Amino acid sequence: MATILIINGPNLNLLGTREPYLYGHDTLQQLNSKVVALAQSLGHEGVTFQSNSEAALIDRIHQSQDDADFIIFNPAAFTHTSIALRDALIAVNKPFVEVHLSNIYRREVFRQSSYFSDIAVGTLAGLGTKGYLLAVRYAHYYLTKQEGASYHYGPAQNPQAH
Repeated sequence: MATILIINGPNLNLLGTREPYLYGHDTLQQLNSKVVALAQSLGHEGVTFQSNSEAALIDRIHQSQDDADFIIFNPAAFTHTSIALRDALIAVNKPFVEVHLSNIYRREVFRQSSYFSDIAVGTLAGLGTKGYLLAVRYAHYYLTKQEGASYHYGPAQNPQAH
């Protein structure tokens, strides 16, 4: 049984009440329940984590080195600002999908860049909470079809990662 870690960044604890026209009506608890149930139905453990603190997010990413096989990550506002979170993901060398509830490419200019997209296995944006479910399905595919393939973005594979 593989472990899929779902990490949510700042303000996602306010899902369902914060700008529901943009982020939807599901609460984080409802989203977590759906994601964990889907992971379990596919034969995996789903573990969720949310923090408004960049340091706590970095610590959880570091911990994933020992307790996760795949990460689904919504860095929220840190998408556009956090080199430290990017470096943490590179350091633990875990495959991950970047997820955004809204389509960041249809929003303000400052939200249209990501420090994570080029090091992620893939990015899902603008699909609301369904993006998380698709990410879990992709994690299942990746974990069952890759069978031992190593995930690595180093200088040879991605010179811009550093």
